[in-house]
Amino acid sequence: MDVSTFYALFSTTCFTLTGLWWNVVHNRPDWSRDSAMRRTIGGIYLSFLLPALMGLFAQVGGTTSPAVWRISFVVISLVGAVSMLRLLSRARGDRSNSVVRAAQAGGLLAYLLIAVLGVAPGLVGGIGLKPIQVAALLLIILVILAHGLVWRFMLDANAARAD
Repeated sequence: MDVSTFYALFSTTCFTLTGLWWNVVHNRPDWSRDSAMRRTIGGIYLSFLLPALMGLFAQVGGTTSPAVWRISFVVISLVGAVSMLRLLSRARGDRSNSVVRAAQAGGLLAYLLIAVLGVAPGLVGGIGLKPIQVAALLLIILVILAHGLVWRFMLDANAARAD
């Protein structure tokens, strides 16, 4: 698949997931009453929104203007990394389970790797993939982790509601 086509589909999918998440949250106003739950909701939202934005910038920059995707990926990844770091730092106090903390830690690592890739794309020169392709693989990992967060969050929220 062409990288541009991948990023077009990827970005559209992530924006769709963002909208679906808004719908879920909108239908559960009780979730926003607790500050820990609001942080988790916001973290999940960013887990779909930030990769979607990176996908848009990759389409604009692509392989013809690598500086566009590289700079945008660094900036957006740093926002994601700071967000995940903040969530992780509060995870114990928020009574987040180990699965959620592991997914957040994985997200933090993926964001940091994407930022490093944007700064030093030559690091992946020997693996036979273009840096923008390696970034795509890392973005796929971010979305997989986000799906895991949604799944775990929904299980935890439904269990709390049943109590």
